[in-house]
Amino acid sequence: MAAEKDNLVTSERIAELLGVQVRRVQQLTQEGVIPAKSSRPYRYDLFEVAQVYIQYLSEKIAGRESKHADIREAEQDKLRAEADWKMAKAKISEMELAELEGTMHRSDDVVEVMNALVYAVRSNVLSLPGRLAMDVAKASSANEASAIIRRECNNILEDLSNYKYNPDEFRRKVRERQGKKDDEDETD
Repeated sequence: MAAEKDNLVTSERIAELLGVQVRRVQQLTQEGVIPAKSSRPYRYDLFEVAQVYIQYLSEKIAGRESKHADIREAEQDKLRAEADWKMAKAKISEMELAELEGTMHRSDDVVEVMNALVYAVRSNVLSLPGRLAMDVAKASSANEASAIIRRECNNILEDLSNYKYNPDEFRRKVRERQGKKDDEDETD
């Protein structure tokens, strides 16, 4: 026991060894970082304190490096998110420009225009019986009635074949969405 006490040193000696104030040595003791062999007055095993303090500093540095790595990773995530957001905004702007130029149309506009065409064809087909009833009734033979019906069907198909893509119809829809009137200048 006497040999062990010979290796024990004071807080002042530990402070000199570690390069800190005596108060910091006392704090480290209270925090359980460095073990005291006795209290009042504190006495420490010099070699044990040196080993424990080196381990403590190593862990502290590793923790800082880990925090720095986390911060760097968070910053990289933020930069990636900002880049993705900017790319999305650029893509939206490209799509809006393509719509304004008439090179791309919104699906709901296409559906609306195509529905109008389908309803026009439907209307023509449904009106056939009324338009043909008198002419077919006056026909003297089935062949003549068939020719009358065929001619009217061909007229409907001819009208349908003359249907052309009308960019002005889509432009009008874009202007409506923007709240512009048809007679406003397009450079507004």
